[in-house]
Amino acid sequence: MKRKFNMLLSLVIAMLLLLVGCSDNASTTQKKDKEYKDIVTEAGTFPIVEEKQTLTVLTKSNTGVKDFATNEFTKWYEEKTGVHIKWEVLPEEGAAEKLNLMLASGEYPDVIMDMTLTPAQLRVYGEKGVFLKLNDLIDKYGVQTKKMFEEMPLVKDAVTTPDGDIFALPQVNECFHCTTSQKMWIYKPWLDKLGLDVPTTTEEFYDVMMAFKTQDPNGNGKADEIPFSGMKNYWHEEVAGFLMNPFSYSDKYIEDGKFVVPWDKPEWREGLKYLNKMYNDGLIYSGSFTQDPEQFKKLGENPDIAILGAAASSVPSFFTDVSDKGRAKDYVAVPPLKGPDGQQITLNEPSPVTRPAEFIITNKAKHPDVAFRWAEAMYENEVTINSVFGMGQFLEAKEGQLGLDGNPAVWTLEELDPNNVNNNIGWNQTGPSLRTNAFRAGQAVPENDQEQLLWKATEEHVPYISTTIEPVPKLFFSEEDSNKLATLEQAIENYVDEMTAAFITGKTKLDDKSWKEYVKNLENAGLKDFIQVYQKAYDEKYKK
Repeated sequence: MKRKFNMLLSLVIAMLLLLVGCSDNASTTQKKDKEYKDIVTEAGTFPIVEEKQTLTVLTKSNTGVKDFATNEFTKWYEEKTGVHIKWEVLPEEGAAEKLNLMLASGEYPDVIMDMTLTPAQLRVYGEKGVFLKLNDLIDKYGVQTKKMFEEMPLVKDAVTTPDGDIFALPQVNECFHCTTSQKMWIYKPWLDKLGLDVPTTTEEFYDVMMAFKTQDPNGNGKADEIPFSGMKNYWHEEVAGFLMNPFSYSDKYIEDGKFVVPWDKPEWREGLKYLNKMYNDGLIYSGSFTQDPEQFKKLGENPDIAILGAAASSVPSFFTDVSDKGRAKDYVAVPPLKGPDGQQITLNEPSPVTRPAEFIITNKAKHPDVAFRWAEAMYENEVTINSVFGMGQFLEAKEGQLGLDGNPAVWTLEELDPNNVNNNIGWNQTGPSLRTNAFRAGQAVPENDQEQLLWKATEEHVPYISTTIEPVPKLFFSEEDSNKLATLEQAIENYVDEMTAAFITGKTKLDDKSWKEYVKNLENAGLKDFIQVYQKAYDEKYKK
């Protein structure tokens, strides 16, 4: 679902970017080189202005924020900074389209925040002067930003264009378990009953799944066990993900400076053959290619008796109940499997930047220095805590409490009244914020908490991150290439998804004739152009 949403968003963006060419009017050009007089206090101090200032901020609605204007964090932060905010809040549905129309018309506010703009949009509007370049402001006032860039180089890389420009401040949430999110979970009580170990190779995995199918591990005398299931791709729950890596890296990647796709390679075909054999032998649930999270969870939480042996899922909560009443605690992570040729790798997605374009200053701002200082101070620990979690929720951990990494916890959160769904005490991840792995690891969690399970599972994956394969970094495509890519990416990846399911289920045979036809259709869909667009953007940024 994540990939399909990104492709749909790319199409919308491609169409809306066509409007930009018509919006480069005289007023925009005049604003581009406008001189501003700084009025802020010394960098890194509060308040950030001596006399109260007002900024107009555009954002989209947030289900965890009842009212930005009356929000407790908003009021606390205004008192701390001396900056009052005049809010323009768009309904979340249709917000991106509304913003693009505002930009094209020239009617937009001082600041744009949490509006999911893409790198391509940042570059287009930045080069036209609609979005202000932040480099000088960072150099002059970016105490927290420069510290973040120095300690986390990936963050700076993600927001810097090939020309070295920075047009937005990001939201940073260094999610350890997200870096290797293709995970497999197996039902430990069945392993114990059958005297089996957690599998370590594709051959062992096949044998364990066959045992689950044929040896009645749930003990009800019925052949009702489902050895293995995934679901229609939501966030790495696809069948050809975790189980593809022992044969072929499961996503596009960079190797020796070259952009590579795996879908037309012999190794990908070998992975499909393995999955096809599992399917033919009744080891893969047929609904894995169509079911949604609700249906997936019905398998993992089947009433009265367990029926699901293993699940491909980034997090246990997609297929089990992670409360004390659920089965999540009985599923253990499977480390990356070794393939028949000895390959043992994991998908790696290391970027800590959750939203690269979280905060933008437009050429409407009378005092960009005020806007920048107001945003950059949100990277301070106290401000991030109050913004993300809400005022008064952050507490010191008690003695004996453990953090996500198993070490003594540093902090915990006050339990909110469950009857008050929206306490309106924080911004619930709207706006810039900075949460590092070290910070997140210090949170006190109950034993067998999902986040703790994910941390432990990820530690098992880290040794299998490839030393030669690099994940594709965040790239800044040109306007022309962004438009081209929107169409190509959807066509190619939809076809790959369709044919992957067809090959695994046997709807299409994996013989030489069918494989050659599949590769030819990929080429006809524009695979060569797709690769060239990515390679061009990569070379522009990294091969100067």
